[in-house]
Amino acid sequence: MTPLDTPGSAGAPGQPDLNLLRTFLAVYRSGSFTAAGHLLGLSQPTVTTQIRSLERQTRRELFERLHRGVAPTAVAHELAARVAAPLDALAEATGHGARPAAAAEPVHLAGPAELLATRALPALARLVADGVRLRVTTGLTEPLLEELRAGRHDLVVSTTRPRGRTLSAVPLTDEEFVLVAAPVWAGRVRERLAAEGPAVLQDVPLIAYADDLPIVRRYWRHVFGRRLNERAAVSAPDLRAVLALVAAGAGFSVLPRYLCAAELDSGALVLLDAPEDPPINTGFLVRRPGAPGNPHVALVRDRLLEAAREW
Repeated sequence: MTPLDTPGSAGAPGQPDLNLLRTFLAVYRSGSFTAAGHLLGLSQPTVTTQIRSLERQTRRELFERLHRGVAPTAVAHELAARVAAPLDALAEATGHGARPAAAAEPVHLAGPAELLATRALPALARLVADGVRLRVTTGLTEPLLEELRAGRHDLVVSTTRPRGRTLSAVPLTDEEFVLVAAPVWAGRVRERLAAEGPAVLQDVPLIAYADDLPIVRRYWRHVFGRRLNERAAVSAPDLRAVLALVAAGAGFSVLPRYLCAAELDSGALVLLDAPEDPPINTGFLVRRPGAPGNPHVALVRDRLLEAAREW
């Protein structure tokens, strides 16, 4: 039995047309009739009408209407698994919905502020000089991915692989985390750290990205095999601010190596520890599956993947 068959009926209902299936897939991926309409260039009532038509043809409820958005039913999950790849392949082959390059809208790119500012955006300078327009949003990964599903962004640099099958993700870059301090602190604790363990850092101010210390806690678990029992002296939601404070002698922190490479090379920062197996986090470049209506999205995506080979 296929998702379009009805148990107990004398015959299968008619096959829905491609437009209804495209609309279904947009709603499934975005989680909202309104967001799907934005993606497809349709009004919300048109999307609603098309989904109701598809539900009549399949004789199944596809979406549960919620206070905000919709939730796919089990039938919708099965139908999406069957039609997503063929529809995406057809869209790629036909260029469905593509606009001429000269009329392309801005590419909406989102991700962590530090990675965008120091790596992604400089890599896109050539495209900007050639006429590509960008609209950049910074923030935490999970909210940005939800906004991507809703159609607010074209591409998201994500610090985790998205869950589920509604988004397409490819590995972009690996971040190595390093334990660092300015020389004034490193001279006091580096040798003791190697001999006595991380307890020697309790008297050194900890500078962190957030009060719950996600990066530092991960380093402690991975390298030292224990929980971190320390509170941040300063928490600042921008790793560049953390870097500046640590380099100025405020205390110690754990940072991505790419972000503090220049300071390590110059001696402004010193590695407090050099484990053989440092913590690594893989970043992903995420987009909604299917051919984007804006041809510049593919240009930005391909350029970021190319540049990331050197990061």
